[in-house]
Amino acid sequence: MLFRHNRPEYSDGVIDLIPMHIGAPNRELGFGHEQVWKITLHNERQEIGQISYRDGESRCVYYYGHIGYHIDPPYRGRHFAYRACRLIEREISLSGKTSVVITCDPDNEPSRKTCEKLGCLFERIANVPEDIYRKFEISQQKCRYIWHPAGTDEQ
Repeated sequence: MLFRHNRPEYSDGVIDLIPMHIGAPNRELGFGHEQVWKITLHNERQEIGQISYRDGESRCVYYYGHIGYHIDPPYRGRHFAYRACRLIEREISLSGKTSVVITCDPDNEPSRKTCEKLGCLFERIANVPEDIYRKFEISQQKCRYIWHPAGTDEQ
């Protein structure tokens, strides 16, 4: 995750992931360790979005997912979220997971398409319990997708 020869370790030649932080486990949310990267265009420093990976399991992770991402509006529609997910496959594998959950709002068609492009399996639309959506200000429903990244043992 650190720079080698001033180049990010996570790059596909189109985007780079620049490490922002690795957070200690959040007991309240049960996220486990959370790693966050800013997404930039290749060899640029301006942030165009972010991606995070959480290795925990909890009631909150069920609705938040293990992976969270966003792309700033001017950069949407170019598959950058898909590319960023592909770039963190190794981190998922290193954490010992063979599958992860990605969630999104039911009306977030671009994110649903990203999940489909990744080859995720649509599990269900889950109603978020009131105590979670009120306290953490998330939507009342989440689509749950299960992703088996290529770098893991199970497909």
